[in-house]
Amino acid sequence: MAEAYIVEAVRTPVGRRGGGLSQVHPADLGAHILSALMERSGVDPAAVEDVIFGCLDQVGPQAGDIARTSWLAAGLPEEVPGVTIDRQCGSSQQAVHFAAQGVLSGTQDLVVAGGVQNMSAIPIGYANHKAVEPLGLTQGPFAGSERWTARYGDRPVSQFYGAELIAEKWGITREAMEAFAYRSHQRAVHAIDEGRFDRELAPYGDVSTDEGPRRDTSLEKMAGLKPLVEGGRLTAALSSQVSDGASAMLIASERAVREHGLTPRARVHHLSVRGEDPIRMLSAPIPATAYALKKSGMSIGDIDLVEINEAFAPVVLAWLKDTGADPDRVNVNGGAIALGHPLGATGVKLMTTLLHELERTGGRYGLQTMCEGGGQANVTIIERL
Repeated sequence: MAEAYIVEAVRTPVGRRGGGLSQVHPADLGAHILSALMERSGVDPAAVEDVIFGCLDQVGPQAGDIARTSWLAAGLPEEVPGVTIDRQCGSSQQAVHFAAQGVLSGTQDLVVAGGVQNMSAIPIGYANHKAVEPLGLTQGPFAGSERWTARYGDRPVSQFYGAELIAEKWGITREAMEAFAYRSHQRAVHAIDEGRFDRELAPYGDVSTDEGPRRDTSLEKMAGLKPLVEGGRLTAALSSQVSDGASAMLIASERAVREHGLTPRARVHHLSVRGEDPIRMLSAPIPATAYALKKSGMSIGDIDLVEINEAFAPVVLAWLKDTGADPDRVNVNGGAIALGHPLGATGVKLMTTLLHELERTGGRYGLQTMCEGGGQANVTIIERL
């Protein structure tokens, strides 16, 4: 049976909005991480058969197929192509899936998967609104669609609305969410202080560590924040941070491992993606995880570590309630509430952290999942070798 191996994985530190990476051109961020990946892997870059990058809001400096632009900006071989994909927040996790599927099918041997996003330069949703204003189009992607409205009515299609719906449906209080968010910051700060991220990072200039974690935050400060939606439970403290960053990993076949003398660090044990209610939007990791475990013949107890994107606190808390997962195995080094969420890069960023933490702790299986626009969720299970 064919295998898809992870042989190297690296990420930039995550810059906060307006922080140390905010003025870096996305192609330069992407080039930096691709150069680091090729250097660390020792593979001849000309042997790479494709570069698959995730990126949202592909306008301005993120337009023009940023995967290809980043590779060329890195000075890497022109004969290697690139493609940029958008599965919303799961874009670079989907890039891993496409790369692994290419290897598992036998049609490719070495594929780079990754992602890049500069949210400071291109705010979230920019392509849905500002970029189309010169064309006289001011509506979002759903407004004006008769068939969408016939199926889903005129309910808001909003991540904030979806997060509020989750908190209400699963009975998650603001206090519980604040406790979770506070723990995310504490775990992230602890991980940084212990150097847990050092091996996975490729510093960019003066930015050598993640900028998001707040050492001075407290439950009292969180309690004093106003809700994002009037009458709601969510606040900025319970949401992922606007961020900048890039990430990349190299996926190899058994043949590539032999021919290039590589040492696999993990194998892709399972990959899948599922969808559910696009209005609630952010709860898809729950059925997607159940589907992945069933299809792989595993139980949640078989999973040593989990990375689930902290888009909003209720996403993870609802997932914990329904899966019965051990919270002490989930986001052990903090999550996007503390560390940030550079949209198109987050999928591979999380998988890079998952791989390194499995190696640090000696765990065998790691599961990664994340909520995505449109009510979708990717799930990847990797096995440390």
